[in-house]
Amino acid sequence: MPKLTAWSPQVLSILRIVTALLFMEHGLMKLFEFPGPQPGAPDPLPPMLLAAAWIEVVGGGLIALGLFTRAAAFVCSGQMAAAYFIAHASQGFWPALNGGDGAILFCFVFLYLVFAGGGAWSLDRAVRKAD
Repeated sequence: MPKLTAWSPQVLSILRIVTALLFMEHGLMKLFEFPGPQPGAPDPLPPMLLAAAWIEVVGGGLIALGLFTRAAAFVCSGQMAAAYFIAHASQGFWPALNGGDGAILFCFVFLYLVFAGGGAWSLDRAVRKAD
């Protein structure tokens, strides 16, 4: 499997970018109704959802670029843990039934990025090489 292992840093970057873009989409839907309105989001957004939306857009953007990846992923992971317990866990035990499976996945992918970093294709790595 050495051939597959050699691609780990690049595949980590792909995981980071795709996850961040999907995450950003949730914030963009809340703030700008792009690509459509967030289903069930109240209008106007209460302060907690407004803060979550900006974390999703700014944090997701930083993670997509691979800039301050570890710090941004830490904040986004925490936001998703809070979102799960505030919005989903009270709806039942099973994540597939309470709608929280996405929040759990985002939480743990971001937690992984806290430890793994941005991968080969990240601005963090480009800046570090410039030193």
